[in-house]
Amino acid sequence: MQEDLIEEAARLLAAARYAVALTGAGVSTESGVPDFRGPSGIWTRDPEAERRAYRTYQLFLTDPKRYWEERLSRPSLLGDLSKAQPNPGHYALAKLERLGVLKCVLTQNVDGLHLKAGSVNVIEYHGNAFKLRCPTCGARYWVEEYDIEGLRARGELPPRCRRCGSALKADVVHFNEPIPEDVRLRSLQEVFRCDVALVCGTSAVVYPFAELPRIAWRRGATVIEVNLEPTPLTMEGVSTIFIQGRTGEMLPKIAERVEELLKRRGV
Repeated sequence: MQEDLIEEAARLLAAARYAVALTGAGVSTESGVPDFRGPSGIWTRDPEAERRAYRTYQLFLTDPKRYWEERLSRPSLLGDLSKAQPNPGHYALAKLERLGVLKCVLTQNVDGLHLKAGSVNVIEYHGNAFKLRCPTCGARYWVEEYDIEGLRARGELPPRCRRCGSALKADVVHFNEPIPEDVRLRSLQEVFRCDVALVCGTSAVVYPFAELPRIAWRRGATVIEVNLEPTPLTMEGVSTIFIQGRTGEMLPKIAERVEELLKRRGV
């Protein structure tokens, strides 16, 4: 039965005019990156950390210096992301892009692993942990472009935008922080345009990202879902195909079959 679903998914993707992928934490957990709301997720194990997270954006707005001092005083909840490596699921999506099938990857993940795996057209909906962002003008900088610890030692926090002089924050989107407008608009353009949406490793309950596959579906796109467990997309009938399993196992099988179909067609 599962092989039939993989075959159907591959045929839909191979025939797609404009396919996009939407990915969540389930893709990165297979690379050792912890999730937040799973059985052993960060918030599940440490509710106080979640309560602090809900206050973070307001702290930046009211006292950006203290925001940075608190940020630098605690280790990252996600661990050392610089050591994380892509897994077969990431590489399968990059392969589908190289084949000309996937036009874009929209991800909730902030770990940069899609880019590391070779995907080129990636929209990081919740930001990138390795970047800083100016909420005023939208400029983004790699963290290493600033000597954050030096600024801290000299009492010169927060780092300032080189374009407009405003206080910079981490590029990651905090609770109660609006999705950056450029990201929001690009994401809507992609889901409006797609005829196939490949939804991978997301619980489909965190909004506004969770609305994106539903928008694609309402506009007539076929939704293919690859997840360990059923989600609201499965229950609501949004997903035409539901393939149950690890994305690191299922996506390579789909990508391999898509490649075979394209070769058969001489593409």
